[in-house]
Amino acid sequence: MTVTSDHPVQIRLEGQAAAPDGPIDLAAMYLMHRAFRRDLDAFAAVVPTVAVGDRRRWRRLARRFARFAGYLHKHHLGEDAGLWPLLAERGADAGVLDALEAEHAGIDPALAAVTAGLGALAAGRGSEAARAELAAQVVALRDGLAAHLAHEESDGMTLVQQHLTPEDWDRLDREVFAEEYGPRDAVGALGWVTSAIPDDAVARLPLPHPALLAVARLLGRRAARADARLFGTTR
Repeated sequence: MTVTSDHPVQIRLEGQAAAPDGPIDLAAMYLMHRAFRRDLDAFAAVVPTVAVGDRRRWRRLARRFARFAGYLHKHHLGEDAGLWPLLAERGADAGVLDALEAEHAGIDPALAAVTAGLGALAAGRGSEAARAELAAQVVALRDGLAAHLAHEESDGMTLVQQHLTPEDWDRLDREVFAEEYGPRDAVGALGWVTSAIPDDAVARLPLPHPALLAVARLLGRRAARADARLFGTTR
């Protein structure tokens, strides 16, 4: 007997740990996760290569990291304030929810350490030892966040598929996650998410009008060029 399903086909991206089947298309969540992984891979690669005295480059990296950290903070805030409580109301596994929220809190000190390290080098208070310490802190943040994202993608998104409806997900997006972004922030975030993402994956973004896909691709190309210059990957 052939088993059919009307569930959406879940997107799978580089580094993604899981994509639980269910009624909700979680492409936007996974695209955000891909952008977080991409950024921390880039920071981990570039920090050991920048001259300690290159204050201009450190300032640019500090600003770019602040942008990453801002998006991550908004993402976690939306989950802590909206997603986890709704899942708890629906009877989802409290142990998983508590663990995911605790992981958010554990990531905050690592973010603060990298921010402080970049700030010190940007201000000319750096040394070879300070750069080495910062490189280790970035790797620790990358690995810690990767473990959290994998946990969220496997266990957390399984709970989403089991306990929420597409209507719940759309409401969370409008009333919780989107509330963190003004119009200007939303444009910047769109370019950030779509930077260095496969073109077919961009088409999975839940944009309100198909014409915005062209805008998303344009913003993504611009963001990718800027990052290539900053992180030193331009040929």
